[in-house]
Amino acid sequence: LDEGFEIVSHPATLDSHMHSFPWEQMMNAAVSMGYRSHQATTCGLHVHISRDAFGRTEQAQEAAIARLLFFVEKHWNELLKFSRRTNRQLERWAARYGYKDTPKEMMDHAKSYRRYTCVNLTNTETVEIRIFRGTLKYNTFIATLQLVNRLCDVAIYLTDSELHAMSWSDFTAGITEPELIQYLKERRLYLNE
Repeated sequence: LDEGFEIVSHPATLDSHMHSFPWEQMMNAAVSMGYRSHQATTCGLHVHISRDAFGRTEQAQEAAIARLLFFVEKHWNELLKFSRRTNRQLERWAARYGYKDTPKEMMDHAKSYRRYTCVNLTNTETVEIRIFRGTLKYNTFIATLQLVNRLCDVAIYLTDSELHAMSWSDFTAGITEPELIQYLKERRLYLNE
């Protein structure tokens, strides 16, 4: 950053972020002091997920992370719209890998990339999703964390073939969190009405 500050949270569950950390008060304080996030050209919201969340073994983790990569590429246009970033911003800070036919092919392809990708795999303990534009709106922030939680769920619990068959409408049909549903409606990404 040229000026301002970056906040990095400790690993935590979605529930902890929603109920134990004062994100809303902190964001309101930042706004009242004149800070910007969404309006800044260099600010992103990067969500780190512990690799341990994807499975107990390295093999299980790699398979689930491959499915996450596959989902992101398969539903790139919807995630781009959700992210509030432009294609140009993503090319610089969170480039896509390019679609491959299977999660394994996605993972093999992604391993040759470095940090500034949509799903950064270079950290030893975490997987970092970098596609989201920064925000000081609490509801947008929580909806983003809820989306990432849902992305992880489908990557962990679905098979490769189930994920391959999943449409965006199927994905959003399983969402129950009111903040995420509202945000998806605002972005015209909720197709289940």
